[in-house]
Amino acid sequence: MHKNMVIFGTRPEAIKLFPVVNALAAYSDMHTEILVSAQHRQMLDQVLAISGIVPNYDLDLMQPEQSLDTLTARLLEAIGGVLDSVKPDRVIVQGDTATAMAGALAAYYRQIPVSHVEAGLRSNNIYQPWPEEVNRKIIGAIADQHFAPTAVSAAALAAEAVSQGNIYVTGNTGVDALHWVTGRIAQNPALVANLAPYEERFRGRKIIGITTHRRENFGDGMDNIAAAIRAIAARDDVACIFPVHMNPNVRDVMNAALGDLPNVAMIEPLDYPNFARLLSISHIMLTDSGGVQEEAPALGKPVLVMRDTTERPEGVTAGTAKLIGTDKDRIISEICTLLNDDAAYAAMARAHNPFGDGQASQRIAAIIDHARRRET
Repeated sequence: MHKNMVIFGTRPEAIKLFPVVNALAAYSDMHTEILVSAQHRQMLDQVLAISGIVPNYDLDLMQPEQSLDTLTARLLEAIGGVLDSVKPDRVIVQGDTATAMAGALAAYYRQIPVSHVEAGLRSNNIYQPWPEEVNRKIIGAIADQHFAPTAVSAAALAAEAVSQGNIYVTGNTGVDALHWVTGRIAQNPALVANLAPYEERFRGRKIIGITTHRRENFGDGMDNIAAAIRAIAARDDVACIFPVHMNPNVRDVMNAALGDLPNVAMIEPLDYPNFARLLSISHIMLTDSGGVQEEAPALGKPVLVMRDTTERPEGVTAGTAKLIGTDKDRIISEICTLLNDDAAYAAMARAHNPFGDGQASQRIAAIIDHARRRET
């Protein structure tokens, strides 16, 4: 029986891969096993719990403040050991993390074919996002199946001389996951009970949902973001709900700058259903995340992206997202425009989401199955 090995280690990877795992399970003559690195332990476990995914192998490699080179070395050795034992026919990775890159590289060292979910995203600046841009390029040089979410990402792969026959435009599996979890919430509202007190507390205000965690924003960028949020929070028509990343480069700055503000709720990182609910109740999403640029537009929410470049230019082109950088005054100005100008808000909220129709995972599973049958 054909054996797939799906490798991931962070919450975003788990969110975008559990629909793929479920889609692969529909093929009775393929066996799929799950390897998690636990590069992010707590946040990963939240997604595993809600999705019902039980890993076959858990490396539990998370350590506080570990360097990228130390993490990469540990990942490569540990993943390689599992691949030597299991000997899968195909390895499947997603996105741009150290786990994804090391998983692809370990598979390459063993001449195991690699499928790359969410392939072809490029900012064309190796330091923005850092180190994700290079991680993607490394995986792109190894993979023989490139599942591009959009035609733009497919074109980026073709420009790097990836064979057209190995590129598949599938849509983004993050949209699949969002549709799945919103359906679960509708069936069981208790899944989002954690946000209910904040919804009541801030009733009548326009909620700004905030996430920030990018390494390239550590230091001055985080200071500027915190100062901008503090200024916006002075408005009496606004409230901010801010699940604060556990990295002390984020948490220490935000606690110092925002801890005394009554209409800024700095809360622990949310599990996936509660985060989907935050997207739903927010008037604006202020973020430096990649995934939020795909998810929020699916719910009609404008996204202000606190970065200078994005590997998801489709959202900017479509008008669902806007790059605003980390200049304090620019952040304040762009938020105020959306708060004060109904036409500007509507233009972003009603723009077409370019990232898919919720069927990407089924397409990916069918492609993997078709290739397996062709090879045998």
